[in-house]
Amino acid sequence: MLDPQFRRALAYVAPYWRRLLLVMALSLSSTGLALYVPYLSRSLVDGALLGGDSGVLRRIVATFVLITLASFTFNVVSGLRYTRVSAAILFDMRLALYRHLQRLSPRFYARTRLGDIVSRINNDIGEIQRVASDAVLATLGNVIFLVGSLGMLVWLDTRLFFVSAILLPPSLWALVHYRRRLEGRVRTVRARSADIGSFLIETIQGMKLVVTSNAQTRETDRFRSRNDAFVDALMAMQWVTYLSGGLPGLILSGSTAVVFLYGGSRVIDGTITMGTLVAFMAYQMRVLPPLQALMGLYASLATAKVSLGRVHELLDADVEVEDRSTGGVLATVRGRVTLDHVTVSFDRGRPALDDVSVDVAPGEVLAVVGPSGSGKSTLADLLMRLLDPDEGRVLLDGEDLKALPLAAVRGAVALVDQEPFIFHATLADNVRYAQPEATEASVTDAVRAAGLEAFVAGLPDGMATEVGERGRALSAGERQRVAIARAFLAAPTVLVLDEPTASLDPATARQVIAGYGALMRGRTTIIISHRLEMVRQADRAIVLDGARLAEEGSPAELMARDGAFSRVFGRRSAAPAADA
Repeated sequence: MLDPQFRRALAYVAPYWRRLLLVMALSLSSTGLALYVPYLSRSLVDGALLGGDSGVLRRIVATFVLITLASFTFNVVSGLRYTRVSAAILFDMRLALYRHLQRLSPRFYARTRLGDIVSRINNDIGEIQRVASDAVLATLGNVIFLVGSLGMLVWLDTRLFFVSAILLPPSLWALVHYRRRLEGRVRTVRARSADIGSFLIETIQGMKLVVTSNAQTRETDRFRSRNDAFVDALMAMQWVTYLSGGLPGLILSGSTAVVFLYGGSRVIDGTITMGTLVAFMAYQMRVLPPLQALMGLYASLATAKVSLGRVHELLDADVEVEDRSTGGVLATVRGRVTLDHVTVSFDRGRPALDDVSVDVAPGEVLAVVGPSGSGKSTLADLLMRLLDPDEGRVLLDGEDLKALPLAAVRGAVALVDQEPFIFHATLADNVRYAQPEATEASVTDAVRAAGLEAFVAGLPDGMATEVGERGRALSAGERQRVAIARAFLAAPTVLVLDEPTASLDPATARQVIAGYGALMRGRTTIIISHRLEMVRQADRAIVLDGARLAEEGSPAELMARDGAFSRVFGRRSAAPAADA
C-alpha cells in the first residue's frame, strides 16, 4: 500500500500524466534495446568465435552499434523531457507551499522559526526534487531491465538462476532492517540543518548588536556547536545509509562467485555451452547494478518521505483567515470602521483584546494608545484582516469583513507600520509596490506628497536608485517617507498607522508627521502611537489597558482627566515632540 506522504504527492504529478507517459514510452524503448545486447554475447562466442564465422561476427557488431546508438538517443530524449517535467512538478509543490504561507496569520509566524520555514522550502523540497529527478526515471528503467534480465537468466538456464539467487533473501532483510533506522536519522539531520539556518538568519539580521556587544566569539561558539550537532547527525545518517544501500549489494555480489563455481563446472561437464555461460554472466552482471540502484532508491525514498512529511506539516498549518471571494462587494467605501464586542486571544493565558467595541466615523482620525501588550497592534491586524476575532465582529461600512473578499478589504484599508518593509529594488519599485501599474506621473505625485522630492533629486539615479536589502541605503525617516508615498499611491479609504514614528528622532518625526498629515486628510485614519505629537493629530482617542477599552475622548480631554491616557504619556505632556 502506498505511503500516505507519497499518495498526497501524487496530486502534483497527476496534471502531467500525458508528458510522463511519453517519457515512459521512450524509457521502455531504450531499456528493451539494451536488454538484447547481452544476448549477443551468446551468438558471438558460440556462432562467431568458436564457430569461426566472420559473417556472423560482422552482423553481431553492426547490430550492437545500432542498438547502442538508438538506446543512447532514447535515453537522452527521455532524460531531458523528464527533467523538465519533474522540475515543473516540484515547482508546483513549492508554489503551493508559498501560497499557503501567504495565507497564514501572524500567530503562525510568531511561533515558527523563519529558518525552519526556509529550510523546508529550500532543503526539503530540494531533496524531493533530487530524488524525483535522479532516481524515479532511473527506477523505471531499472525495474524493466531487472525483470527482463531475470527472465533471460531463467530462459538461459533455470538451475543456474536459482543457485545465483540464493543470497537474495538476506540482502533484502538487510535493506528493510536499515531503512527503518534511516528515516529517524534523516529527520534528525533535517532538524539540525534548520537549526543552523535559523541561527544564521537571526544573527546576520542582528549583526550590529553582535559586534557592538563584543559577542563575536560567543556567537561563533554557538555556530560551531550547532554545526557539530549537524555533523554528528549527518555522520550517523551516512553510516546507516551505507548499511542500507551498500550491505545488501555486498551480499548480492557473493552470488557472482557462486555462478563462477557452479556454471564453470557445468561447462567443464559439457551440460551448458561456453556461450550460454558468458551470456548468463553478462545478464547477471547487468542484474546487480539495477538491483543495487533499486536498493539505493529504497534508502533515498526514506529521505524523501521525511522531507515530504516536513513539507506537508507546513501545508497542514491551519489557515485562520478564509477568503470569501464570492462575498459581497461595497460599491463605494465610505470608511466607517466598527469593532463590535471583539475578543482576540493568542494562547498566552489572557486575551490580547477583551470585549472591545468602538465606532469610527468616515473621515475621522482615531488615536489608539496604551501600554505595551495592551492589544494595539492586534487591532491593526484585525483591520487588515490578517486575523479574525475569536468573538465579535469587525465591520467596514456595516459589512462584516469576513463577508468581503480579502482583495476588497486590503484595497480599501492600507497599513503603514513602525518598520515598513523595503525590498531590495529601486525606489520606484518600492513606491509602486501596491500599485505596480501606476503611471510615472502618479508616482511622482506620491513622492512629492510624501516630501521625498528633494531627496530623490539628490540621488544620482533618481527613482531608479537601488535601496539595498530591507532599504538599508535609506535612513529610518526616508523609509517612513517611502511608506507614505506607497500609501498615497494606494489611495486607501481607511488608513492604519501602527507606531509610524516610534523609531524616529523627534526632529525627523516632526517632518514625517507633516507628511502623514497630508496623507490622512479626508481619510478614516487609525493612529496607533506612543508619540503624543502624533496622537494630537487625532479627533478622538481611545486607551487600551489590560486588553480592554479604558478611556475614550479627545486627546485634550483625556489629558485633562489625569487618567489612563495621561499615565501613558506622563509628564511629557508638556513636550509634544518627546518620544514616549
